[in-house]
Amino acid sequence: MIRDFVAIDFETANQQLCSVCSVGIVIVRNGQIVDSYYSLIHPEPDYYSYFCQRVHGLTSSDTDDAPIFPLVWNEIEKRIAAAFSSSVSMLSKSPPFVAHNARFDENCLKAVFRVYQMDYPDYRFYDTLTAARRQFGHSLPNHQLHTVAAACGYDLRCHHHALSDAEACAVIALDLL
Repeated sequence: MIRDFVAIDFETANQQLCSVCSVGIVIVRNGQIVDSYYSLIHPEPDYYSYFCQRVHGLTSSDTDDAPIFPLVWNEIEKRIAAAFSSSVSMLSKSPPFVAHNARFDENCLKAVFRVYQMDYPDYRFYDTLTAARRQFGHSLPNHQLHTVAAACGYDLRCHHHALSDAEACAVIALDLL
């Protein structure tokens, strides 16, 4: 059972994985949420597709003055380090990341690290979507985040807001992983 992790969710400005425009993280230690963080991000490349805008509601006017990804990630790394600094086993490596459809979020993270020529640590990702499919099978109409969150007792009111989605993912992970 995973009890120490970082739930993460990205929203993108367009179909390019590196175009992250917001991020939400929820830090879980010993099965308890100990910190959360949300930030808008100035996307690269800096344009919004109609489809992405319809999904999350963000536009260039929301992110024109937002920090670029390396500044946001620096803050995230500080928060993760602070939350896990007392754990000897975590000192040498990052805690695992958890995401719903983790391939998307992991690929976003790798892509934006490449864009900014940042060294990518070998972050481990666990997928709550895979866990939900295994746990619930055909008993749910689908395995979308809001559906699985509801099945785990979480009311996801702001779907596609990165922090709300990360919170839902954390609840699902605590229930299923």
